[in-house]
Amino acid sequence: MLMNLYRLLRGPSLPDRILALDTLYVNTIAVLVLVGLRQGSSIHFEAAVVIAMLGFVGTVVLSKFVIRRDIIE
Repeated sequence: MLMNLYRLLRGPSLPDRILALDTLYVNTIAVLVLVGLRQGSSIHFEAAVVIAMLGFVGTVVLSKFVIRRDIIE
């Protein structure tokens, strides 16, 4: 996760930073699921689902920005 954060902050290009952010979302979801399994708590799974939805929307919006340089049509 630290390497993802480094690539997010110091990435040479915008697509590299988007990919680092997407990978950071996936790693965060994995950590939350593992903590939820270990503690037997369902709140971690709900947080993982929310982060997954936000991560998907964020990736789509950022990719659209890279392609068109405009988010709102």
